[in-house]
Amino acid sequence: LREAACAARATVLQARFHTFSPQGGVTGVLVLAESHISIHTWPERGYAAIDIFMCGSCNPYDAIPVLKRDFGPGRIQITEAKRGVVL
Repeated sequence: LREAACAARATVLQARFHTFSPQGGVTGVLVLAESHISIHTWPERGYAAIDIFMCGSCNPYDAIPVLKRDFGPGRIQITEAKRGVVL
């Protein structure tokens, strides 16, 4: 996740992770100066959910190739939610 944050040009302020037993699932978050990246994994299901929330000049899409390389998923699904949009 740190490499992904760096690829998106984000500043990592803090990292917190917890591993669950016995499955070995992980929940974690990188607190960024520009917001956060979080991960939740379910190894027994072969599934991981990663949220990338950034503001400023960061580009969250630049983190995706790093995550794809390191996790090697069979498939990915990307959903974009625009927040703070003034109508």
